[in-house]
Amino acid sequence: MSSYLLVFGKACHLPLEIAHRVYWAIKQLNMDLKAVGEKRLLQLNELDEFWMEAYENSKLYKERTKKWHDMHIQRQEFKVGRKVLLNNSRLKLFPGKLKSRWSGPYTVTKVLPYGAIEVSHETKGTFTVNGQRLKHYWGGNFSKQKFTVLLGMPN
Repeated sequence: MSSYLLVFGKACHLPLEIAHRVYWAIKQLNMDLKAVGEKRLLQLNELDEFWMEAYENSKLYKERTKKWHDMHIQRQEFKVGRKVLLNNSRLKLFPGKLKSRWSGPYTVTKVLPYGAIEVSHETKGTFTVNGQRLKHYWGGNFSKQKFTVLLGMPN
């Protein structure tokens, strides 16, 4: 005599001894399907609560990080007619790491809302940039003449 068992969705014939051992193992493990189902639902609810708590913690962390970041931003006021330098962080045309990434000076022509600044240059024309890419230019006229210093052997 044999009994049926579903394995991977297929019906299998088991000899009576094996079917009896399977029944005995299930009974010994106390496999009450209703209790197991309720326990699984409790586990899923606990998992949902864990996810919600993690989401809340992530939200609080992001809020605190944003507050700290906003507190440490240096606000710069740009006025029309002032000279500024433009950061060329997007352009990787500078061959050496000691080269300045600031170009200019540019003249502020208009201060737009939300941090946008319109600047002009004699050769490059007028364009709008993000105010965070600018810094005040405090320098005067510097000579752009290049010279070389030759170092001798130490005595």
